[in-house]
Order: sequence, then C-alpha cells, then structure tokens
Amino acid sequence: MSGVLALTKALIARASVTPDDAGCQAMLAERLSRAGFACESLRFGDVDNLWATHGTEGPVLVFLGHTDVVPPGPVDAWASDPFVPDERDGRLYGRGAADMKGSVAAFVAALERFVAEHPGHRGTVAMLVTSDEEGDAIDGVRRVADVFRERGQRIDWCVTGEPSSKAKLGDLLRVGRRGTLSATMTVRGIQGHVAYPDKARNPIHQALPALAELVAREWDDGFESFPPTSLQISNIHAGTGANNVIPGELQVLFNLRFNPRWSAAELEAQCDAIFRKHALEYSIHWHRGGEPFHTPEGPLRAAARAVLADVAGVAPEESTGGGTSDARFIAPLGAQCVEIGPVNASIHKVDEHVSVADLEALPDLYLALMRRLLA
Repeated sequence: MSGVLALTKALIARASVTPDDAGCQAMLAERLSRAGFACESLRFGDVDNLWATHGTEGPVLVFLGHTDVVPPGPVDAWASDPFVPDERDGRLYGRGAADMKGSVAAFVAALERFVAEHPGHRGTVAMLVTSDEEGDAIDGVRRVADVFRERGQRIDWCVTGEPSSKAKLGDLLRVGRRGTLSATMTVRGIQGHVAYPDKARNPIHQALPALAELVAREWDDGFESFPPTSLQISNIHAGTGANNVIPGELQVLFNLRFNPRWSAAELEAQCDAIFRKHALEYSIHWHRGGEPFHTPEGPLRAAARAVLADVAGVAPEESTGGGTSDARFIAPLGAQCVEIGPVNASIHKVDEHVSVADLEALPDLYLALMRRLLA
C-alpha cells in the first residue's frame, strides 16, 4: 500500500463529522513534525486548526485543506461503512475520500518528499487544515486568518485541495470564486380577516412587487472569467395555516453569488434601496459568507497550469465557477489562490470515492508545484 493511500485510509477511519476533528490533525502533526515541520495547534471553541511550516523566509506557499466531513446520511444506504475505508474496483470508498482527506494526505506526502529533497529550499512551505469547513466556517480558517493578520503572517501563494476536477484529474484549475451573501428578511404587516382587508395590511401583497424587482434585476454582465452576479430566493414563509387569515408577517430567505464588480456592502445597500422604494416595513439580517477573489496571471497560476497540463495531457480549463471555499479567507491576506484536487463527482453523496490512481498521482502533482515555485 502506498504512503498516501495508507494515510487517506487512516483519516477516513476517523469519523470527523464537522466540527469534530476526531484526532486527524494530531496524526498529521506527528507526521510533519518528524519531517522537520514546526506544528502549531490553534483551537477555537470546538474547532481544531493545524498550522505546519518549514522555513522562515518568503515567499510562502500554503496548502489549505480540511479534516472535517459532512454527515454520511443513512449508513445502510452505503455499500460499505462510510468510516471503514474500502478499496474496490480501483476506487477508495469512504466519507471524505474525495472531499478532502485524500488531498490532505497528498499534501503531507508531498511536503515530506519536498523537504527531504530540498532541505535548504528557498521560502517557506506550509499546510493549514481546519475542522470547520463543512460547518459554520466561523472558528476555522476565517478565525485563523484574523490571527495571521494580527501576527503579520505573510502568505504569497495558496493551493486549496478541494475536489476541483470534473472528469479527469487535472482537467480544471480553479482561479477564483464568487462571493456569497445571504439574507433573512422579515416584512411586517397587520394580521386580520381576509373578508376585511381594510382592517389589515398584507405583507405578502406588499412584498411581492419589491421581490419581483429584485429577481428581475440584471446586476451585471460578468467580470473577466466570472459569470454574472445572480440572486436566488430560497424560501418564503407566511401565514397561520388558515386560508381566512391575512398574515401579520412574511419571512424571505435569499442569496446572492457575486463577482468582483461588487462588494457585499454595496449589494446590501442596493437591496435596501429597493425595499425602501416600495415602502416596506421590514428588518433584515445579512450574513457575509465571503467576498469574491480572483488570481490574475502570475507565478502561481502559470506553474499550476503547466503542472496540470503535464498530468492531464492538455491545458486545464481555468474556472471561477462552483460555490466557495476557505480560500475566500486567505485571499484577503494578499495571497494568490488556486484550487487543485481530485474529481468531484461523488462528493457529499452516498458511496463517496476517489480513484486510487488519482490519489496516488496527487502527491506528485503538489510536489511538482513546489519544485517550480520554491526549489
């Protein structure tokens, strides 16, 4: 059994359902400490974060990942126990195999090899992993980034191991992500009998024109490789359950995925202007999930493109699609960020898996990046 395969299996066997790390990071720290890395545990609340570094100078190249996983769902729906790694038909099955314990194991294997080959390498190589990526993402990388700001910790390049590939390892290079902004809005009316609308104020009727304007708005036409900003209403709730009662309150949940033409604060102001225009009596709670980020042409993007072309045989698609990742907290520190990982077809699903061949190729891929950037 290869080193990366064995380590991935050992990680899968630890049922680290977010935010529980279940001992994964202690095992990783032990491995990296033996390889000469300085390892620091940063625990906030129930969340574990591991910061491991080799070197003290710049430039600083960080591999970013997470040890937590989403719940497996009904265990009897799996062909094998989700926390007992099972290798069959050239695939490794288990919760976290693709998202993203395989990548974390590959980070460790690649880092061990790199410092053994280049003990006097220039710059610093590092790994940051959290147990709070699949959950609230409050006490994980977001919190660590605050610590780094206070310390003045420099990060030049960041490689996130999220499962980015579509059909074949290396076929896609993630060079940015959209921002995410969520809202919970309450529109207040006056409850009453449907036969006496003059004695009530229906918040549904009041809100619909404003919501229609919000949905119909074209926010922009995109930005470089980013798609246009989009807004989706995800839930509307009102009423007592009776068909003869005008409700006194309406609750609406919506989300914006936005490109670098906007900041979260600007979008909040635009939405509030629409609601005020329609004279709504409302309150709104905003949750800023993360600002957009984009890595322009430079050493990291060029190195990643070349390495993935070698792996896949053709130049990768360079994309800013998908949801978001913890790189949204590292990019504001001034880092250039890319995402490179295994095929994402089975993530968060029953029988999550990763190709054993892809898993064994990942350390070579990450090692090649380090050689290009720091050797």
